[in-house]
Amino acid sequence: MGRIFRRIPWLLAAAVLLLVAYFTRDRWLTWSGEYLVKSEPPVAADLIVVLAGDFTGNRIVTAGNLVRQGFAAKALVSGPAEMYGLYESQLAIPFAVRKGFPESYFIAFPNESKSTTSEAEVIISLLHKLRVHRIDLVTSNFHTRRAGAIFRSQAPDIDTHVVGSPDRYFTPNGWWKDREGRKTFFLEWTKTIASWVGM
Repeated sequence: MGRIFRRIPWLLAAAVLLLVAYFTRDRWLTWSGEYLVKSEPPVAADLIVVLAGDFTGNRIVTAGNLVRQGFAAKALVSGPAEMYGLYESQLAIPFAVRKGFPESYFIAFPNESKSTTSEAEVIISLLHKLRVHRIDLVTSNFHTRRAGAIFRSQAPDIDTHVVGSPDRYFTPNGWWKDREGRKTFFLEWTKTIASWVGM
């Protein structure tokens, strides 16, 4: 009996913590979503860079709008992950053209990268060859913090401004309400933690 009574305070504390977590869930779930998003206003740049990995077209449309608004003359469209014999840039640019953007806005950059880190390596190598000093880096909102950190660590000499595009499924204050939003959140946090430990 004495052992049971000694456990009661711990059980009560655990119950209180669970209740607090439940009644404040919207706040901490929103914070955990907001942490992933570190977007900045676009600036006048030498080049806009569009990262791959968005199959809804929001990134390429955001980039097209930035070119149209005069933030840069061209957008470099990364195109890894060969799909049905095509690179993503071969699909993204025609999509943007169908949305009303001139094909001349975009430069296709097919490559063989399999992660944001390897994608950054090949893009940065090209940026150095082109003597680019400032970029607006376009990616999905949930990907902005991690992508910005990767580019800045690999190329501290390039002034990188990360511009977030909206995502169909992920919003920081409601990602847990949708199955695709939950999947996006889980995968991005997994990749974020992996980057912290050097994986």
